[in-house]
Amino acid sequence: MVATPSTERTSHVLIIGASGFMGHFIAQASLDSGQTTYVLTRSSSALSSSKIKALHDNGAIILHGDIEKHEVMVKIMKEHEIDIVISIVGGEAILHQLILVHAIKSVGTIKRFLPSEFGHDVDRADPVEPGLSMYKEKRRVRQLVEESGIPYTYICCNSIASWPYHDNIHPSDALPPLDHFDIYGDGSIKAYFVAGSDIGKFTMKTINDTRTVNKVVHFRPLVNHLNINELACLWEKKIQRTLPRRIVSESDLLKAASENIIPQSIVAAFTHDIFFRGCQTFFSVSGTKDVEIGDLYPDECFRTMDECFEEFLMKLKEKPVEGS
Repeated sequence: MVATPSTERTSHVLIIGASGFMGHFIAQASLDSGQTTYVLTRSSSALSSSKIKALHDNGAIILHGDIEKHEVMVKIMKEHEIDIVISIVGGEAILHQLILVHAIKSVGTIKRFLPSEFGHDVDRADPVEPGLSMYKEKRRVRQLVEESGIPYTYICCNSIASWPYHDNIHPSDALPPLDHFDIYGDGSIKAYFVAGSDIGKFTMKTINDTRTVNKVVHFRPLVNHLNINELACLWEKKIQRTLPRRIVSESDLLKAASENIIPQSIVAAFTHDIFFRGCQTFFSVSGTKDVEIGDLYPDECFRTMDECFEEFLMKLKEKPVEGS
């Protein structure tokens, strides 16, 4: 008997913000999972971006549009029969999602919306300014999504698997320290660290999972539940030498945050929230809207911080020697 090929189509996934650090992981994971992946860009010259070009070469369909334009977004979503919308925008574009939500509501056929979260649970975390203003904006988006009755999933993946610099605009892009460690307080408060590729992989698992409809999905891999002292020791083992420690006090981070230099002060505010207030660990994932990613997919493994630091070590060895 000859098997009849399946005629069920893959989900049509629209990704907004794919050129960013996190967005690229999400878009690549969408392609890897076999979804029909559309990437929204504002510029017709987007293929000049190496990240967008790489996604296009891997099969992504590049669309031109702007989430600030309601009718444009409605037209795009209807014409391409979009099922899933994933937003990974940042900065001032966070509130532009309010227009996007209205467009999604107008279309009426979107099966799931994942707004730009991909960090802490903004309804629980309470950072100092200017981080708090960003979270208030994300809370406004959540409120409108829920009032609109749009099926949603909020991805709270906590910290990216890298050294948590407090004074770097893109700490996830930087190698761990080679001269000294900045230790926040006594270095005892733990956080959850997740590789970008795992954030992408697990996010794509949630989009068609009925267990994640209208849920907050928390990423809490116990294998990567570490404090900054443990991270320092792990990196020292990789580079095979001991680095001096410099204590960064709570007042140091509060001062950096109060200087209101954007986005550096936002990074300082979040670092304070993580390593002094324990914003990732002070609550249990037990609410009616909460699910933990490890409970949903217990047979799936996370990349460990040891593996991620090994990758950083390889990058370090590949760097050209200065003066050569």
